[in-house]
Amino acid sequence: MGSLFAFVLLGLFTGAAYAIMASGLVLTYTTTRVFNIAHGAFGMLLSFVFWDFTQRQGVPTWLALVLVLGVVAPAIGWFIQRFVTRGLGEGPVSVALVVTVGLLVGLIGLAQQLWPPEPRVLLPFYSGTGWKIGDTYITAHQLITLVCAIGVAVGLYLLLNRTRIGTAMRASVDNPELLKLFGGKPDRVAALSWAIGISLAALGGILLTPVVLLDYYALTLLVINAYAAAMLGRLKSLPMTFAGAMALGILESLAVGYLPTDGFLSSFRPVIPALFLFAIVVLMPQAQLRIGQVKGIVTAPVPTMRKSIGSGAVLLAVAFVLLNVVAPNQVLLIGVAATYAMVMLSLVLLTGYGGHVSLAQFTFAGVGALTYAKLDEPNLFGLAMAALVAAGVGALVALPVLRLTGLYLALSTMAFAVLMDKVVFNADFAFKFNGTLAAERLSILGVQIGKDTSYVWFMVLAFVLLALGLLLLRRGALGRLLVAMRDSPSACGTLGLDMRWFRVGLFALSAGIAGLAGGLFAGLRGTVGAADFLYFQSLLVLLLAVVFGATSVTGALLGGTALMLLPELQASQPQAAGLLFVVIGFGAVLLGRDPNGIANHVFKVGRWTRDRVAPGLDERLQALLPRGGRAGAGGEDGSVDVPLVDVSGVEPDPRVIEKVV
Repeated sequence: MGSLFAFVLLGLFTGAAYAIMASGLVLTYTTTRVFNIAHGAFGMLLSFVFWDFTQRQGVPTWLALVLVLGVVAPAIGWFIQRFVTRGLGEGPVSVALVVTVGLLVGLIGLAQQLWPPEPRVLLPFYSGTGWKIGDTYITAHQLITLVCAIGVAVGLYLLLNRTRIGTAMRASVDNPELLKLFGGKPDRVAALSWAIGISLAALGGILLTPVVLLDYYALTLLVINAYAAAMLGRLKSLPMTFAGAMALGILESLAVGYLPTDGFLSSFRPVIPALFLFAIVVLMPQAQLRIGQVKGIVTAPVPTMRKSIGSGAVLLAVAFVLLNVVAPNQVLLIGVAATYAMVMLSLVLLTGYGGHVSLAQFTFAGVGALTYAKLDEPNLFGLAMAALVAAGVGALVALPVLRLTGLYLALSTMAFAVLMDKVVFNADFAFKFNGTLAAERLSILGVQIGKDTSYVWFMVLAFVLLALGLLLLRRGALGRLLVAMRDSPSACGTLGLDMRWFRVGLFALSAGIAGLAGGLFAGLRGTVGAADFLYFQSLLVLLLAVVFGATSVTGALLGGTALMLLPELQASQPQAAGLLFVVIGFGAVLLGRDPNGIANHVFKVGRWTRDRVAPGLDERLQALLPRGGRAGAGGEDGSVDVPLVDVSGVEPDPRVIEKVV
């Protein structure tokens, strides 16, 4: 009984720190409708700032706290709201998620660049002070954490319910335009919310650092615990958020005390927050459709079938030449680039065409690789089974959240990725802890593709075939339905379209493409393990897909190549490793509102070149087309394609409407 009391008491102290971070997350979301995935990254960065002030600059602890929590954190919060997240809450949830994931990666890179990796220690407050309650020793730092959580709860209650600015904050949640008509200033309210939210993230990070150490990733990804607590309050209720944080802290503490230290059950100890998050997301009530508007997004051009086949043939020819002139180790790198490009193709389907964000796409590739290696069928059957099993897992992930969309769907995939990474991939029936599985190269009709050059060329061929299939789907009625559901779910619901099962099929097909890439990757490497499919890689895949264009095949090809080059650049320039993360992360922030990314600018250059080389070509082609035809429609030449909901089945002219309210 005494040990149970001790674990519950320790869990309360941990939950108090989670509550502080979660309350900041809820505050920013309720006032701006932007879910800040990077909330933990801000806490991590400001914990490093606090360490720098106290350890390197010699600033007294109390003054460092005042500077970090009262000056640096609020200034960062104001800047982020003013120049990064302003207006994001009014747009698609996928855009806000991509921008904040970009902030997460960029802040990790910034911390690595400013404070290169080395051992750092941040001691607890009053480290030599403590009290004994029964058989349990309570430190002063733990007590301070609990007092801070109570102070934050009381302070937020008084702010939101007893002050004029708090009333404006609550009014901004319901109708910012109406608040503006009554003389309120929604932008100022949002900036204050972000300033307070980032300060709370900093406070939570500083209080947790003595427990989890001053680590870039541990502090950043610890915010999953705050997500789970915030979700219990449905991102609205601060009392429920605090209750969820305390419950989560107690569950973690009891898991440490009572779950076995070895065997399969021991793997559940570090994933209690992810399980908690997934369970809460599944039990969330159905999301309401957003009504009153139809938004068309200017998407990437869709080439004709002739142009698609021609471009694919050119890519295969270029790959053939490259594979026969580069060094042997570079041949394998081209295969890795093809793997990443295929995984990004799955995001073109899911995010670019369907408007859904997955934070577990590389995990599905891991499922495909695991299936291929375990089946020990190095042939087309084994490759097909890798894709089918991954597709089935993708459908299973989407099934529990049939009622949900947007943010909740994305968070469920993130929780799933953490569970697969920590529990399934490291289990004895899978890769085993720090283990690997052997995988043979693919054979077709009994002939094994043994040479590196031949196998990698086959991977490029697989990418081309998948790309042609996606473009064929996009040009058809199914593709128009996908984009219609992305642009206006409410309009599709009004027309009687059942989007739930369609979404399951979309997730399954997308996961199947990623699983196919994983199976080919296993054959390329020869041995694969859990370390090849860490869930953090899914964030990088998503970001580079967005930076280079999540709505086009060209963007997937460029993004896959860039992701392959990233570790090579980090290895050759270790001092610039953090800078590369900064470029990728903040590049995604800049391009997150443009789903076409860099590929869109490539198309513009192509159009500019064509106009200089063959001026008037469009007009001459227009004269040759039947009445009502359009020259260049859907070509990869800079023309645009804006499908909207249209009951006649005919897409409106892409140059007419970009947004209808």
